[in-house]
Amino acid sequence: MIESWIEPFFGMQGWISLLTLTSLEIVLGLDNIVFISILSGDLPPEQQPKARRLGLGFALITRLMLLFTLSWFMGLTEPLFTLCELEFTGKSLILLVGGIFLVGKATFEIYEKTEAPTDKHGAAKSAASMASLLMQVALLDIVFSIDSVVTAVGMADHLSVMVAAMVLAMIVMVIFADPVSDFINAHPSMKVLALSFLMLVGVLLVAEGVGQHVNKTTIYFAMAFSLGVELVNIRVRKVQAVP
Repeated sequence: MIESWIEPFFGMQGWISLLTLTSLEIVLGLDNIVFISILSGDLPPEQQPKARRLGLGFALITRLMLLFTLSWFMGLTEPLFTLCELEFTGKSLILLVGGIFLVGKATFEIYEKTEAPTDKHGAAKSAASMASLLMQVALLDIVFSIDSVVTAVGMADHLSVMVAAMVLAMIVMVIFADPVSDFINAHPSMKVLALSFLMLVGVLLVAEGVGQHVNKTTIYFAMAFSLGVELVNIRVRKVQAVP
């Protein structure tokens, strides 16, 4: 049993698969980091690092559970029912519900950041927010994990490589979660941009949920371009603020 798990790492191909898959898992986990960072920003500062670590821990557990129940997960592609000539599977329903939730959550957060009163009603609301955050993260982790697991299955032939890549990717995300969160919270415009990205991801999930394929490369390029422009704007504002 142990030999079958470590056998892939005896050859160069196993290490190449591990490095490639780990990199892809990190990229696919960026939206998860952004989502957790934005939600944890409403908590007291001393609770935010703990909330981010717990959220990413839930994400790793969800990914591994889906990976170890691969036969069940792949069975989610079987049609369940047809509505308006669209076939719905377990996977498509998860994507659809998750996408709708993400669009709604991002819209609400943008409203909170731009239009809603700033009063947070003290510590009572903050305490309730921790439980709410963890519940939302746990539910969205299922949606975010789908791409991660599908990529792992497609990129590697050995379960041990998939598990190792997911664990390494999560370690990297835990290390960079705090700097990413601090940067987003320090720049209000970046927070709105990040929420817009989450809304766009939600739209993509809804489209996939109803069977519409969207070229993600184009979408990710547009997101990267928007991020680059905003980083330039932040730099310009800092230069102009210097007397």
